Amino acid sequence: MEEITLTTPALLFSAISLILLAYTNRFLSYAQLVRTLKDRYEENPSAVAAAQIANLRKRLYLTRTMQELGIGSLFLCVVTMFLIYVGLLTLSAYVFGLALLLLIGSLGVSLREIQISTHALELHLGTMEGKK
Repeated sequence: MEEITLTTPALLFSAISLILLAYTNRFLSYAQLVRTLKDRYEENPSAVAAAQIANLRKRLYLTRTMQELGIGSLFLCVVTMFLIYVGLLTLSAYVFGLALLLLIGSLGVSLREIQISTHALELHLGTMEGKK
């Protein structure tokens, strides 16, 4: 196994930061959508609105999981840098590997969330096409 240096985990900082920013933007747009949908549902309860609420709840939980895994990955990158700094190179390699696994998990959950979002939009477009 090759020795990792301080720059190895540091390289992930910008990538993870950008990913977390994208996740946060996604979360904020969902929050606004939930507020709008809640008002609409209170005015006119419907099965479609209830299904959209259930879908958004699932997507919010996935987004939270994506953020948790991404933050965990970033945290472990910092721990890796500390371990390298104090000279625990073997342990740092394992911690960095765990950080990479968390990042992979975060991206995998993101992929699943995108699939659910796309399916929800396809259903919405289908109902609009049916009204033509």
